[in-house]
Amino acid sequence: MNPASSEISRNEEIIRLDVRTMRLLLCLAERPAEVVSIDDLLNKVWPEVNVSSDSVYQAVASLRRQLGDDSRQPSYIETVPRLGYRMVAKVTPWPDSAAVPANGLASVRRRRRWLVAIAAVIALAFILFFELHHKDANRLSSTVIAAQSPKSIAVLPFLDLTEGMKEEEFADGMTEELIDKLTKIPGLRVPSPTSSFYFKNKHVPLTDIAKNLGVVYVLDGSIRKSGNRLRVAARLVRADSGYVIWSETYDRPFNDAVMVQDDIAGEVTKKLAGSIDSAPKAQ
Repeated sequence: MNPASSEISRNEEIIRLDVRTMRLLLCLAERPAEVVSIDDLLNKVWPEVNVSSDSVYQAVASLRRQLGDDSRQPSYIETVPRLGYRMVAKVTPWPDSAAVPANGLASVRRRRRWLVAIAAVIALAFILFFELHHKDANRLSSTVIAAQSPKSIAVLPFLDLTEGMKEEEFADGMTEELIDKLTKIPGLRVPSPTSSFYFKNKHVPLTDIAKNLGVVYVLDGSIRKSGNRLRVAARLVRADSGYVIWSETYDRPFNDAVMVQDDIAGEVTKKLAGSIDSAPKAQ
């Protein structure tokens, strides 16, 4: 984990996090095995910014997606109902030379010199490779960008954050209802449910999902439940920048699942149509 560059590595893969997601990860990692309350996370991750607890739920869901974590059987972050979140993964400080015995320092330094030399050779090879294939790469990049219509959006499967996670069927239905309503907006390209659900519970960066589906925007969200009240949170993200264009929460009595899905999907669709049309174009 490299807080300075907002990058983490897992299984030799480098993943870049946005600044607030990195703050969230650090906040949990600094207190391993402890329950960190929603208020603590709001104060440390969003200092001097007036946001609701929904921002924490969305940020944790995003971080889990980046880590490839399963909220039902967590390997990294555990939800503690009504209390907060806990880092369950083992957290250890990064080793440095101070931890190396004196009689081993010379060997460590030799290995470091060899590693630096090898890294320099690899870097040179990469520079030559990219110089030789620069034109081809530019053509490929142009093709990908051209395939992404400015008015295009993918709906990712909504996350079930209810206690015990027993409302996955409702969350999937919410996703399908949104896709159905968005496809009826003239000129808006929306990938099919089959394409969107392919990425359910998969560890894939948002930018890669957008490129695979040929879209500029991504809509994701979550559902939570308290007694007979249901809360659906949704947000619209511009995939190439990671900026949230729009977000909203909807509270409804949970007495008719189909009616609630239809009602919320209708409201979200109206909001998104205006948000996409008025969103600033990428430079």
